[in-house]
Amino acid sequence: MTHVRVPARVVTDDTGIRAEIPAILVEEGGQCIALEPVVDYLLANYQARSLAWMNKLCQVVEMLLDYVAANHAYFDKPEDLFETFTQRVYTGTIGDDGRDPSNLYWFPKRTKTAKQLLTMLSEFSDWMHKKYGAIPLNPWREATIFEQRLNWAAFINKSQRSFLGHLDSYADAAAAAKQARNTRQRRAPTGDHGETKAFPDDRFMELLFVGFTVPGKQDSPDIVERYDWRGICITILLHWGGLRVSEPFHLWVGDITSDPLKPDEAYVRVYHPIDGAAPKDFRGPDGRYLPNREAYLQARYPGYRPRHRETGNRKSGWKNPKLDDTTQNFMHVHWLPAGIGGRLFMQAWKLYMYQRMRARIGADRHPFLFVSFRSLQHGEPYTIDAYRDAHARAVRRIGLTPAKMNGTTEHGHRHAYGQRARRGAVDNIVTQKGMHHKSIESQAVYTEPSISEVTAALEKANETLSSGQSLPMVPDLETLVSAVKKKQSGNLTKKGR
Repeated sequence: MTHVRVPARVVTDDTGIRAEIPAILVEEGGQCIALEPVVDYLLANYQARSLAWMNKLCQVVEMLLDYVAANHAYFDKPEDLFETFTQRVYTGTIGDDGRDPSNLYWFPKRTKTAKQLLTMLSEFSDWMHKKYGAIPLNPWREATIFEQRLNWAAFINKSQRSFLGHLDSYADAAAAAKQARNTRQRRAPTGDHGETKAFPDDRFMELLFVGFTVPGKQDSPDIVERYDWRGICITILLHWGGLRVSEPFHLWVGDITSDPLKPDEAYVRVYHPIDGAAPKDFRGPDGRYLPNREAYLQARYPGYRPRHRETGNRKSGWKNPKLDDTTQNFMHVHWLPAGIGGRLFMQAWKLYMYQRMRARIGADRHPFLFVSFRSLQHGEPYTIDAYRDAHARAVRRIGLTPAKMNGTTEHGHRHAYGQRARRGAVDNIVTQKGMHHKSIESQAVYTEPSISEVTAALEKANETLSSGQSLPMVPDLETLVSAVKKKQSGNLTKKGR
């Protein structure tokens, strides 16, 4: 059996509305057909899951199809097949001699990645069991005492960390704790997230006004054409506003206003792509204002959808951040440092809007703020890939190398925001609000001290200990042991050497 993954548009009723999902086509009996259970499962989860989640589900199903095709003669029971399949996802299929008779040639996957994929496959199998009566690949069984304790510990830990944990049912938890999967998975290693890679604050202004100059226009007396103000605006939102790289691409033209209390500073709201409040400048056929942004796009701009529901170049992700307002469903950009971020963004935004006016790009085609100036995509929504390329070029212009390990990719700016909050001793609750995390623990990866900071702190501590310790801090182990024995000779009985 061979298979291929393709993008599919599925119509489920007479409205003509299409759900865009990935589909797996398999060859069976000389015909190419869609793997229907996967299509049904993705449609059942279409509103709640992202396209990335759907592709991961397809990935692990495809791995299972390949594994079954190569090893179907070795297993009589589905659970035996799944147990060995699980092992191969973790270990890979290549032997010590570098060969793989199955011709799969899988390399071992990271424990975290493997666990995620296998959990998704187990849940899909459970759904098939309920939907079609299929034999589950990884059935539930009675948990051992040790597993029950682990399940209870996990429940209590989750409940205590949850804002609504007091509503959790201990009766349901007790029943769930008594169950365990037939095939157990590896436990992922725990530890810190690794050193935070933040864009250097002392190079940020250089990035803006050297990196984002327009090639060939560096010496132009016209400040509007001299700089890529669109790239500057987005980068300020990431670095001083703490936004994720995908979030500025959901902004509409009307989402930027002057701060009512500080007119020279920008007041920026990033609305939920679907449920965000629609502008009050357009009414539907019934004479009423549109209920949300998705309806507004459908009514006023046919052909455009919320960008996290788009595919291809128009797509921009949305990680469901914590909103500042649940009536109009938006998050407010909190500038750090306060003042300068809002003022500089306001000036850059005005100059960018001048660029749009000169390019004769209005808001008649769509409402999105950031647009392309290229001839083929003129006026179309600006893409994340195009911004990443522009950011990488800007980084190179100031003599840096774009790399995640250097903090010089676009995500390094959000890390810089978190590090700035930590250095400024900003309260954790305030940092959570500024970074729009649902959990206060989510910001740990952004606020952990760097390896160099930890090293410097420990070296300072070492100096302090050395100055106040009765025993000298010596690098030689034998000298240290001799000093300890000499100090304790009055209290310990000497042993024969």
